Amino acid sequence: MTVLTNDPRAFADEALAGFAAAHAEEIRTVHGGVVRASATPPGQVAVVIGGGTGHYPAFAGWVGPGFAHGAACGHVFASPSASQICSVARAADNGGGVILGFGNYAGDILHFGRAAEQLRAEGMDARTLAVTDDIASGPADNTAPRRGIAGDFSVLRILGAAAEAGLGIDAAVRAGRRANAATRSLGLAFGGCTLPGADRPLFTVPAGRMSVGLGIHGEPGIAELPLPTADRAADLLVDRILAERAVAAAGVGGSDRVALLLNGLGATKYEELYVVHRRVAERLAAEGLTVVAPVVGEQITSLGMAGLSLTLTFLDDELEALWTAPAATPAFRRGAIAPLPPRTDDLTTTHRMPPVVPGGPGSRALGARLAGALLTVRDTVVTHEALLGDLDAVAGDGDHGIGMRRGAEAAAAAAREAVALGAGAGTVLAHAGAAWSERAGGTSGALWGAALTSFGAVLGDHDGGTGGHGGGTAGSDGGTAGRHAGTGGHDGGTAGRHAGTGGHDSGTGGHGAADGARLTRAVRAAVDAVLRIGGARPGDKTLVDAAVPFADRLEAALPTAGFAAAWAQAARAAGEAAEATAAITARLGRARTHGVRGLGSPDPGAVSFALIVAALTPGSPDASNSPEEKH
Repeated sequence: MTVLTNDPRAFADEALAGFAAAHAEEIRTVHGGVVRASATPPGQVAVVIGGGTGHYPAFAGWVGPGFAHGAACGHVFASPSASQICSVARAADNGGGVILGFGNYAGDILHFGRAAEQLRAEGMDARTLAVTDDIASGPADNTAPRRGIAGDFSVLRILGAAAEAGLGIDAAVRAGRRANAATRSLGLAFGGCTLPGADRPLFTVPAGRMSVGLGIHGEPGIAELPLPTADRAADLLVDRILAERAVAAAGVGGSDRVALLLNGLGATKYEELYVVHRRVAERLAAEGLTVVAPVVGEQITSLGMAGLSLTLTFLDDELEALWTAPAATPAFRRGAIAPLPPRTDDLTTTHRMPPVVPGGPGSRALGARLAGALLTVRDTVVTHEALLGDLDAVAGDGDHGIGMRRGAEAAAAAAREAVALGAGAGTVLAHAGAAWSERAGGTSGALWGAALTSFGAVLGDHDGGTGGHGGGTAGSDGGTAGRHAGTGGHDGGTAGRHAGTGGHDSGTGGHGAADGARLTRAVRAAVDAVLRIGGARPGDKTLVDAAVPFADRLEAALPTAGFAAAWAQAARAAGEAAEATAAITARLGRARTHGVRGLGSPDPGAVSFALIVAALTPGSPDASNSPEEKH
């Protein structure tokens, strides 16, 4: 387990700071991650990779010549935010465009996709490449939904070498995609990992058993088998990967050459890995395969998980040359690379926040009330953080409560700051949305950030009107990322029966029918943004299973009940819908691979939504100073 921590919420930031101090000659810190200490050669394609903390050497340890130009670093097991990715990409780019590489997880797809859109809007040629190597997380005839696990190393290594070799962005993307199509991985776990500050692992494996097909975010495997000998474990890995040999090798001419990574997941150390590798090498030779420059060791870990994984990438001449090319990073070195000129630019300018737009008097007053509502959201999430985390751990990685707390705290603070600067309602929520996305990361960060931004866009910064708010990079659109995401797809807890503690100037109402209608339109815009960028629909076991019934009931009840009563009805509908997700098998998000495990437990994203809207009900104890009561 993770023993040496200070504040668990600061673990990722402190780990990155220590890494930067240890490798000051090789990397530089920027907002959201690290970049090479050397300048990107003019016109060279920049490869920016990234993911959550907890996987070292992935991803910051792979930054250097011959590999990545930069890495965006999220919180533990959570994707970095779009604004962090953009910041790293701006620092890495030098006119050749940027390729964003990441594992195929919902939050990463959302944030890297949003970042690519933002960078293209700024005039940068930005592409994305999602790694899909895990054979346990999808069928052989449809690899698109598969997770990226240890194959991240092999695919992103080849992608980085392609950029270093001077390939243009189109050719480098093609090389990376060919490597991904030729890569297969499978992992085994003997014990789960423990999040910093937690008192128990995310999952346990019974004595004498092993978990097959685990993820790298502390997710359990998809099956349990008796614990074998080292040779039998090697045979299982080789047999299952080679069952897809024909498909994996098809794009490289049916090659009989493979790149190999035997990867330790954190607690299974080198001697054990070498015992397994001895048998893997024997088996591959017996299958007529030649192993090229094998890598044995820890390259993509899962905190202190006991386990290992095998990755094979089938090679043709081009991919082999890229796999064996020189590289010099803190965690991976091969051959020799001549020193490159150090960078001398100002790295403090890569992060851009939404501007503060002064609001009209009425809009400023509404913005202040919304900032109060975000304090109630924060307190509600803090009250139920442990519940949400426990429910998320049933079929996920257990970080939903932590991520929601980080996002809600950041949003509340950003809203207060915007109010102090005279912002109108739209800008207050734009800043809150950007802060939520930035600090929470992961899928929930992207979706709540987009929802707040879209809500604010309807309210605007001018009295009685829409539009004109401060915009920003937290964004209300998901574009190309949307179709894969979902909202966490894990499982949740009971919702609607118990809301968090508040006691601030919270509430959700305005004054009169016109304001109630406008707030209802804002709710619909927020829910539509979640549907659009997340790609989930009711029945997928995600946040939208509670959000859609909430918006539907609010709209239906408003004409006859008035806003406060309509909101109360909608909150009850959201709570009922969240609890009903216990009977649903997850179809999206990280829990998709373990959908059956989540049966009987509701979705945490739906639960957190229901708890929040219940706490914001006008007239409730947690919204006792609602705006309606002030007018």
